[in-house]
Amino acid sequence: ERRNGMAVRIEIQQEENYDQEYIHADLEYLLEELGLLERDLYFVNGPLDLTGLGDAIDVLENYFPNLRYEPFKPVYPSELQTTNLFKLAEKRDIFLHHPYDSFKPVVEFIQDAANDPHTLAIKQTLYRVSANSPIISALKTAAERGKQVTVLVELKARFDEENNVQWAKILEEAGCHVIYGKTHLKTHSKIAMVVKQKNGRVHRYVHLGTGNYNDKTARFYTDMGIITTNEGIAEDATDFFNYLSGYSNQPDYHYLHVSPFAIRDNYIEDIEDEIQAHRANGNGHIIAKMNSLTSKDVIRKLYEASQAGVKVDLIIRGICCLVPGIPGVSENINVISVVGRFLEHSRIYWFHNNSEEKLFLSSADMMTRNMIRRVEIEFPILDEHIHEEIMEILKVYLEDNTKARYKLPDCTYQYVQNDLAPVDSQQIFMQKALNEGEQARTSAPRSKMTWFERLQNRLNKK
Repeated sequence: ERRNGMAVRIEIQQEENYDQEYIHADLEYLLEELGLLERDLYFVNGPLDLTGLGDAIDVLENYFPNLRYEPFKPVYPSELQTTNLFKLAEKRDIFLHHPYDSFKPVVEFIQDAANDPHTLAIKQTLYRVSANSPIISALKTAAERGKQVTVLVELKARFDEENNVQWAKILEEAGCHVIYGKTHLKTHSKIAMVVKQKNGRVHRYVHLGTGNYNDKTARFYTDMGIITTNEGIAEDATDFFNYLSGYSNQPDYHYLHVSPFAIRDNYIEDIEDEIQAHRANGNGHIIAKMNSLTSKDVIRKLYEASQAGVKVDLIIRGICCLVPGIPGVSENINVISVVGRFLEHSRIYWFHNNSEEKLFLSSADMMTRNMIRRVEIEFPILDEHIHEEIMEILKVYLEDNTKARYKLPDCTYQYVQNDLAPVDSQQIFMQKALNEGEQARTSAPRSKMTWFERLQNRLNKK
């Protein structure tokens, strides 16, 4: 039903008594009309449309309660239960690991700023948001209260085009400055900045993440984000929004790597540095977690790293065009895919760098489209405690022998099987969050927030 767009294949449900000759003329007609070749025909032994399974679950879970997941409610971070988010961010970076950590602090980041008389401006990119987004509501409130609100709404977000057009109109009517990004480039970055003026000084607070500002998908997508007041990152965020708004050319950033091209080029440069460090010290190690890996340039460089002896661990949920375990080519590369209760969506890139470790989070996968046709952000983890926490998370993923599958040289996958105690990474993260939430409830100190902040915090949590 699309007015534009090319067909890429024809899928045909192959029944048990299927007779291909019977529909030969129909297939020839379809191929000709759609401009496809015979090689673009795919015969599927099973149903083509799996979207109905969502409705089936709603019906079947009452009959098979033992097959349902145990209910899990994201945990509101204990450190924010007794301290105002902005005050804490002024002291140190805040790390959030969704859906184990609640997404509410990210929503409150915008809500509180909208209601704070000290707020001068809010700037944010929006790629996908929920149908009744509290973030959209907060941005409208901020504009109506006289704050300068700049929002980039990506109109080319696949399947959300119509939804985003409506949000853009609503935000414009509320007085927001709505921009639509760079020509021919999708803006897939996840960044928000709040600017406040207190005691004669301007303070900038920045949220950077790997996932969308969508409070609904944040309950079942695994993502990571930080809230920081680091001056270098804040200056980069200002330059980034000026660039998107057309007020400046592509800037030179202090800490951020911004595609098109810069993320790929910096990643390849970091791999090269790891190769040189390994040749000098023999301890090269790269860990990367992403949704998909398709970039030929990155794959070639990872092969080169493997051939130099660098150990490479890849955690890739979906498409992986790299083939591990080929002697002389990729024998030092290990690829696993973790598929569990939550959709693995966070992107993490780590380099040992002869103990001078480099760790980045990013909105981008190492895919050609992310590298050259999108505006993406990769940002460093500068806080040592957050760095250690993310490394522990990566360690758990690599030890998963319950939901993890490893890729073989023939491009098939097999479950990880060993004699070690069972490790289900997502279950471990859920239990960790629940334990920390319970510990916070039983040993919570007297709140340092004012009565108004406590009331506002309680209302936001509802």
